[in-house]
Amino acid sequence: MNVTIIGCGYVGLVTAACLADVGNDVCCYDVDQDKIGILESGGIPIHEPGLHEIVARNKAAGRLSFTTDAHRAMTHREAIFIAVGTPSGEDGSADLQYVLAAAHEIGRHIEGFTVVVDKSTVPVGTARRVRAAIAEQLAQRGANPMFSVVSNPEFLKEGAAIEDFTRPERIVVGCDDDVPGERARDTMKRLYSPYNRNRDRMLFMDVRSAEFTKYAANAMLATRISFMNELANLAERVGADIEAVRRGIGSDPRIGYHFLYAGCGYGGSCFPKDVRALMQTARDEGQTLRILDAVSEVNAAQKQVLVDKIVARFGEDLSDRTFGVWGLAFKPGTDDMREAPSRVLIAALLERGARVAAFDPVSMKEAQRALASDLRGRPEALARLSLVEDQMDVASKADALVIMTEWKAFKSPDFDSLKARLKQPIVFDGRNLYEPPAMEELGFEYHSIGRPGGGAQWAGDARDTLGRTADVSV
Repeated sequence: MNVTIIGCGYVGLVTAACLADVGNDVCCYDVDQDKIGILESGGIPIHEPGLHEIVARNKAAGRLSFTTDAHRAMTHREAIFIAVGTPSGEDGSADLQYVLAAAHEIGRHIEGFTVVVDKSTVPVGTARRVRAAIAEQLAQRGANPMFSVVSNPEFLKEGAAIEDFTRPERIVVGCDDDVPGERARDTMKRLYSPYNRNRDRMLFMDVRSAEFTKYAANAMLATRISFMNELANLAERVGADIEAVRRGIGSDPRIGYHFLYAGCGYGGSCFPKDVRALMQTARDEGQTLRILDAVSEVNAAQKQVLVDKIVARFGEDLSDRTFGVWGLAFKPGTDDMREAPSRVLIAALLERGARVAAFDPVSMKEAQRALASDLRGRPEALARLSLVEDQMDVASKADALVIMTEWKAFKSPDFDSLKARLKQPIVFDGRNLYEPPAMEELGFEYHSIGRPGGGAQWAGDARDTLGRTADVSV
């Protein structure tokens, strides 16, 4: 099948590579010439495990191409996916300017029957606006090719996007109940048939319900995370261990273990933005989503929890202190710094006069850009921040180590070397990687989330069997 993907970000590039890998002719279109240049030269503008190999393989086979030429990209294509960004507007609503710009471009070029697929995360009613934008351009051309706009939301976790696309739990498709809609349904069935062989994963529904499903899913997962963070903070006060509580409630099959880990808050490109967008949709309809209001407030407060613990231990004035930070990306397996909790922590430490040395296995380049943006206009603070290329070096002469992202490399470090490098053997763990009694035995002062001194085994023993690093966020 001949397919075009508009937008070469996380969703667009993963979608393009995976569809090409099963034999489709896929053309990726983007207005960003630098991004297309990187892709044409064999590079990848994002970090996603396994993606570079798939892109290279299909580019060499001639099934995957990249262009800034809209006419080339959109002519004689059976399906065109819109996979552009939908950033938050000032009021929290999804900014659809890039989606609608793509729709206008489609209307300027399509010739025969085309299925237009909204892959971007968009609010309810977007398909109607996309349809109107395409129709407007067709009317200006005096053309009348048949087309149908469907909603096919993505459910890809950064760091596991290839697996999620090729082995999906569900494939949600929203189609209109008319002749073009029926043709679109058949097209989508054919397109996704390689991923739908063992059992029928396709869930067909009306377009508005499909648009709503994506927001509902992310809002539910964000709610679980904030709920556990609320419980963790209470657990500390009453002397309970949130890890034990997690195992106790997660063993109930009605609850399960996924997205049930306490920590220092969620971030990334999806949960914060999508929760805000759904809340704004409700306000537009005269409704308040009180639970999601609380979810968002809890998450903002949770990003301050480690700051509060550090201040409680060292005092408000940190001008004579140095802190090492392990982990900058919002989750492991990605270089994404969007709304990462590390940004809140680092800004707060620098504001109090501390020096910070930080390390991340993947996101150093993105972190440099993001943190420089956060500290714009504060050169004195930026001068006290250093991004270090070696994991252990961040601990050298530091008053404490702070863990913000649960990368595998942080789970079993050389504790003797770590202890020797630190000025004081103090660890603030925002991801509960270790067990308090084990750290005490090793001679560390250990501060975690929602856990008193207690428990008999390493947290990793149970966590590794439950997919800890795969389900923190999407």
